Amino acid sequence: MTQRVELATVLDRLAVDELVTGYAVAVDDGDWAAYRALFAPGGRADYRAAGGVEGSADEITSWMSSTMELFPMRQHLIVNRLVRFDSVDREVGDTAQVQADYVNPMRFAGEGTAPDFVCGGRYAFSLVRTPGGWRLHRVTVHEKWRRTPQKAPAEA
Repeated sequence: MTQRVELATVLDRLAVDELVTGYAVAVDDGDWAAYRALFAPGGRADYRAAGGVEGSADEITSWMSSTMELFPMRQHLIVNRLVRFDSVDREVGDTAQVQADYVNPMRFAGEGTAPDFVCGGRYAFSLVRTPGGWRLHRVTVHEKWRRTPQKAPAEA
């Protein structure tokens, strides 16, 4: 591998990292225009394993914007990112797969200051290189666990 190819790979990895981080920030901030802009034409997402829906980027953006109104406090943490690029003639190609774990505390509107529940799992991101840079082709959520706080028993 030449230094030029290695540098291009590093730049691609940084761009992919920025895309995945941008995903978390857009959802947490409720910036639905930014969220939609992360997707390539024809992009889709599947949130069914976390109790959501599956659909086109436009359908998911609409669903997310209304559903997340229930949770004014969200803080995605996306970690353990495993990036795999396809290759063409030993150079990075135009598609990539990212596997990343997440932890997501959320609070219901009108509740206290602590999260009402915390969930965690794994994302599978399929990415495609576009003229505008790397974009999401498919997002699949695999929720593995969910914890809801237990109410203290009423005093007798």
